Amino acid sequence: MTEQNRELIICRCEDITLGEIQDAIDAGCRSIKSVKRFTRAGMGACQGRTCGRMIAAIISQRTGISKEVLGPDVTRFPCVPLPLSAFGTMKENTQ
Repeated sequence: MTEQNRELIICRCEDITLGEIQDAIDAGCRSIKSVKRFTRAGMGACQGRTCGRMIAAIISQRTGISKEVLGPDVTRFPCVPLPLSAFGTMKENTQ
């Protein structure tokens, strides 16, 4: 594998490369969750919605574990900052 391929960005939110994911797998990660913990891939704003399937495919290709066995990772709703006004207005107590 060329150095250029290892620099391919897989997780855009966290800037995690193919090489970093391969290194995590070579270090013993055998699930999407363990690769996520090792590299932070899938922990960005999209919560793995963009890169999760690619990570599963890389794990499957590198280890021989079926993608069906890996299954999807647990996704969470993205956190978005809200202004305080989104929670309503606060009336001043005049007493």
